[in-house]
Amino acid sequence: QVQLVESGGGLVQAGGSLTLSCAASGSIFSINVMGWYRQVRGKQRELVATITRGGSTNYADSGKGRFTISRDNAKNTVYLRMNSLKPEDTAVYYCNAPPNYGINWGQGTQVTVSS
Repeated sequence: QVQLVESGGGLVQAGGSLTLSCAASGSIFSINVMGWYRQVRGKQRELVATITRGGSTNYADSGKGRFTISRDNAKNTVYLRMNSLKPEDTAVYYCNAPPNYGINWGQGTQVTVSS
């Protein structure tokens, strides 16, 4: 069973940048799509960005032009580079694969953007 550990969050001023990391305990090479999600307390978790094994990416409108997802299959790690951060980006960020892979959610990493 693959386990996911997110890190890299923190407190940053609006306009700042952060790079989140998601380390998997097992191989992610066989997982075609990995994604970053975020959740604000009291709201549903939303998809932020996805990346395929081959490197094709897709972004929610909220992050287009500001966020960059990448993955290093050799290191079993997925990254999310976030630039030009806004207060509305404040959330707990998680990574995961689609539900059919049955991977439990990690603890997430808190991102707080101050205005």
